[in-house]
Amino acid sequence: QVQLVESGGGLVQPVESLRLSCVASGSRFNIAVMGWYRQAPGKERESVATITSGGSIKYTDFVKGRFTISKDNTKKTVDLQMNSLKPEDTAVYYCNVLARSLTNYWGRGTLVNVSS
Repeated sequence: QVQLVESGGGLVQPVESLRLSCVASGSRFNIAVMGWYRQAPGKERESVATITSGGSIKYTDFVKGRFTISKDNTKKTVDLQMNSLKPEDTAVYYCNVLARSLTNYWGRGTLVNVSS
């Protein structure tokens, strides 16, 4: 079993920054892709950024130039640096791990609230 624990969410004002962190732990598993997703009230969950074990990164258009995803393979962590936050970035942010076994794991989420 794999556990994902997110941290770093909170309330910030527009144009401010936040850094989300996620650590994966549990029984032996091999990570294929780590990523961040978000779900705003009344909307479906959507991808924000993903990074493969080899370091290939994809960003959704609405965060390009503002968010940066990074990982540490040894520590099994994935971070999301979020700059120039906008009210529309308000959502619950979820950490995701896709294992090489193709099993998907999700964290419980951390709330990011961007409001003046």
